[in-house]
Amino acid sequence: MNRTHALSKAAILIEALPWLERFHGRTVVIKYGGHAMADEALRHAFAEDIVFLRYAGLRPVIVHGGGPQINAALELHGIESHFTAGLRVTTPEAMEVVRMVLVGQVNRDVVGLINRHGAFAVGMSGEDANLFTAERKSALVDGEPVDIGQVGEIVEVEVGAVRSLVADGRVPVISSIARSDDGEIYNVNADTAAAALAVALDASKLIVLTDVEGLYADWPDSDEVIAHLNSDELAGLLPDLSAGMVPKMEACLQAVRGGVPQAHVLDGRQPHSLLLEIFTDEGIGTMVVPS
Repeated sequence: MNRTHALSKAAILIEALPWLERFHGRTVVIKYGGHAMADEALRHAFAEDIVFLRYAGLRPVIVHGGGPQINAALELHGIESHFTAGLRVTTPEAMEVVRMVLVGQVNRDVVGLINRHGAFAVGMSGEDANLFTAERKSALVDGEPVDIGQVGEIVEVEVGAVRSLVADGRVPVISSIARSDDGEIYNVNADTAAAALAVALDASKLIVLTDVEGLYADWPDSDEVIAHLNSDELAGLLPDLSAGMVPKMEACLQAVRGGVPQAHVLDGRQPHSLLLEIFTDEGIGTMVVPS
C-alpha cells in the first residue's frame, strides 16, 4: 500500500471519529427492504454494515418487510394478490402465506447472514412478547373506508424484550407481523412498524432503506435529492409525493414528531450506504429533523 493511499484511509477513519463518539451506545432502528434485500451482494454488504455498527458500539435494531418474497410465495400457492388504495388485500388464506414468508423465510435469512460474523442477531416477530399490537386498518376509496382484510395499524408497542436483547449485545431482527387484543394476526407496513419502534425505543435515528437516492425535490422533472428538511416542510410535501414514497416519508415524519432526533431515507442499492450515512460528514440520502 502506498503512502498516499494509506493516508487517505486514515483520513476516512478520523472523519468517522466524532460520529463514533456521538452514537456510541445509541440505538439505531433500520428498516430493511427493497433491492438491498433481493440482491445477493447487497444482502452480504448489509449484514457486514450491521456487524460493523455493533462492533463500533452502536445498537442496531432491524425491522424488515418482504414484498417480493410474499408475491412469489402467493403466486406459488395460487393465491391472487389484490390491492386497494395501494394496500394488499390480505385474506386469511393470504395471511398464512405472509406470516410464513416473513417469519419463517425472510427473517431466518437476515439472521443467518448477520450471524456468519458472530452470535449477534436474534429473530423476532411483532407477535413475540406482544411487541406490536394492531387494530384492523381500512383503506380509503373516494373518502369511504373499505375493508382490506388482515391489514393492521399498530396501536401499541411493548419494547421490553427488544430492550433486553439490545442490552445483551444482540441485534433484534423483527418481522412486521402484529397481533390484536383478540388474537387476530395482522400484516403491518414495515416502514410504519420501524417508526413506531424507533419512537418506543427512544432511538437516536430511524433509517429507511429504499430503492431511490432519497426524496427528490421535483420528481420526475428533476433528480435533485433534498438532503435536509424539517418535519413541517415534509408534511407540506406529503400530499404531492409518489405513492411509493408516501409510507417511507410518513414513517420519517411519525418518528421525528414522536421524539426521534433524526430520520433518514437512504438508497439501499448503494453498497454500505448505512456506513456512509452514519460515519461521514456529508452523509447521503435525505435527513428529516424536528421543526
